[in-house]
Amino acid sequence: MPDTPNKLIIGTAPDSWGVWFPNDPKQTPWERFLDEVAESGYKTIELGPYGYLPTDPSRLADELTARDLNVCAGTVFTAFHRGLDGSAAAWDEAWEPARKVAELTAAMGGEHIVVIPAMWRDDVTGQAVEDEHLSDGGWDALFKGHDRLGKILAEDFGLKQQFHSHADSHVCAQEDIERFLQHTDPALANLCLDTGHAEYGGASSLELIRKHPERIGYLHLKQIDPEVLATVREQNLTWAAANLAGVMVEPPNGLPDLRAVIEAVEELNRPIYGIVEQDMYPVADFSVPMPIAKRTATHLLSCGSRTRVR
Repeated sequence: MPDTPNKLIIGTAPDSWGVWFPNDPKQTPWERFLDEVAESGYKTIELGPYGYLPTDPSRLADELTARDLNVCAGTVFTAFHRGLDGSAAAWDEAWEPARKVAELTAAMGGEHIVVIPAMWRDDVTGQAVEDEHLSDGGWDALFKGHDRLGKILAEDFGLKQQFHSHADSHVCAQEDIERFLQHTDPALANLCLDTGHAEYGGASSLELIRKHPERIGYLHLKQIDPEVLATVREQNLTWAAANLAGVMVEPPNGLPDLRAVIEAVEELNRPIYGIVEQDMYPVADFSVPMPIAKRTATHLLSCGSRTRVR
C-alpha cells in the first residue's frame, strides 16, 4: 500500500528559540538555532525577523543545505489601517521591508509570507497608541492594503499571503478574523491560523477551520495556559507582559486541543504547513528551547495520521 500523502507538514521558527528581533543578546545565536532545529528533527523553518538569519541568499542557502533544512515562509508587519486618509505612508512603511523579506523567501524556495498587523498599544508601556477599535474607514483601508500586498506578492514573487491575527491588534477576536475573511479576496489573502493567538482573542480554531476551510492557508501551532490567560484579562496585561507571565505553554498542556485541530486540518485533504512558534523571548538559558522543541514535535506528529516533518 503506498504511503499516505503528507497533508500537514510540521516545521518550526526562530520564535521557538526565543527570537523576536534581528539582533539581541538575549536571543539564541542564529548558528545555534539552525544546529538545534536540525538536531531536533525538523526539516522546515520560517525565516524569523529579517536580519536574524543571513540575508545573503547564497550564504543562507549554504547554511540550510549543510543542515538539510528548507524555508517555507518569511514574516512581515503591516499597519494598512492607518492609510484611511488615502495617503501612501502606510503602504510605503510596509512595502520596503516586505519587499526584502519576499525576495529572500522566494530565493530560498519559500511559498508563503506571514503578515502580522500592528498592535494598537505600546507593547512595553501598555499605553494606547491608537483606538482599540477600527472605524469603518480603517477596516476598509486594511482590507484594500492586504489585497494589494497579496497581488504583488503573487505576481512578482510567486508567494502567498497568509494573514496572522494577533494579540493586541485590531484583528484578534473571532468576529474580527471573520470580518477580514469576508472582505478580502481569497486569491490574494488567506489565514495563517495561529491557534495560540486565536485562543488568546477568544476565537475558536476549530470553528474557523469548519466555517472557512478554503481560507485556511497556513498554521502556527501553539497553546495558551487558560489560568494565565484569565489573569491577563483580569489585569489587562499587554501582549509582552502576558508572554512573560507564561501565557504560552508547551503542548499538550494548554488550549486549544491541538489533536482536534490537526485532525480537522487533515480533513481538508491538501498540504498545509503547521509551524511550531512558541513565544519564548527572552531566553535566560539557551539550553531551554531545544528539549521543548523536540517534545513538541513528538507530540504533534502523534496527533494525526497524515502529519510529517516534510
